[in-house]
Amino acid sequence: MKFSLRQIEVLVAIGRESSVSRAAEALSMTQSATSMALAELEKQFGTRLFDRQGKRLQLNTEGRELLPRAMELLDRAQELESLLEGKTGAGSLRIGATLTIGNYLATLLIGNYMQQSPGSRVELSVQNTSTIVEQVAHFKLDLGLIEGDSHHPDLHITPWVDDELVIFAAPDHPLAHRKKLKLSDISNESWILRERGSGTRQVFEAALRHQLTNLKVLLELEHTEAIKRAVESGLGIGCISRLALKDAFKRGSLVPLEIAGLDLKRQFNFVLHKQKFMTTGIHKFLELCRDATQGVSRSDLIVLRKPDGAPVEYR
Repeated sequence: MKFSLRQIEVLVAIGRESSVSRAAEALSMTQSATSMALAELEKQFGTRLFDRQGKRLQLNTEGRELLPRAMELLDRAQELESLLEGKTGAGSLRIGATLTIGNYLATLLIGNYMQQSPGSRVELSVQNTSTIVEQVAHFKLDLGLIEGDSHHPDLHITPWVDDELVIFAAPDHPLAHRKKLKLSDISNESWILRERGSGTRQVFEAALRHQLTNLKVLLELEHTEAIKRAVESGLGIGCISRLALKDAFKRGSLVPLEIAGLDLKRQFNFVLHKQKFMTTGIHKFLELCRDATQGVSRSDLIVLRKPDGAPVEYR
């Protein structure tokens, strides 16, 4: 065999990071050793795998074709090593989750996964939908859990569980206790919304595109908890997942505004690269996610439990 697994690790790391220095840091190698490993690999096969753009290295056509196969080789090697060492874990897993899923579902699901697969390593990245999609497309993540949709040609989107956005307000808001609201009732309100690029904003704008124009967006925030606090303080009304609001609704610190004729239903989705090798860890985590939502009609009806069996409550 003309190449080593270390050279393949270097290829994959530089392919993900587009930088020798960041790849070296990720592999705990020196920059010179990382550069040398790549140079030797390219020299052995007489082909360049990257285009040099200053300090950045971008995969060329040959490199892009090779990357998913190189990643599969490393994944299979890691599984083989675990078997030889008698480990029961499912290796390493890099998961990306959008804000609502990351804050209210993913951490507990990962905890359950690691209990079932001791010795496994999991990295969780919590970002908005557009960022997660981009990272999965560039193999920086093994799996994404997203709230929005994606039409990226290299990705496979699989529905997971239904979700619903809800418009909400502080309990002392003038609209808070009106039973029947129309879109015209909220047309002049100030809004506290998620940022553009998030799945929540995507669904919100699609639902209102032809019904309300010139919305008064007072604040755009990246975190659901910040939106909830801003609405509680009376700055305006908001629209986020019912999952993120269920305990606030129970306490009465926030109240839903039910708007006639407004459809804010959506789905949580799994996103995977079409060329990504399905490791044991990916299979197990997907199975765990599906088991947690089996028979559940909507995300806020999911009951996740702590290791001691107690149900999780979100503030």
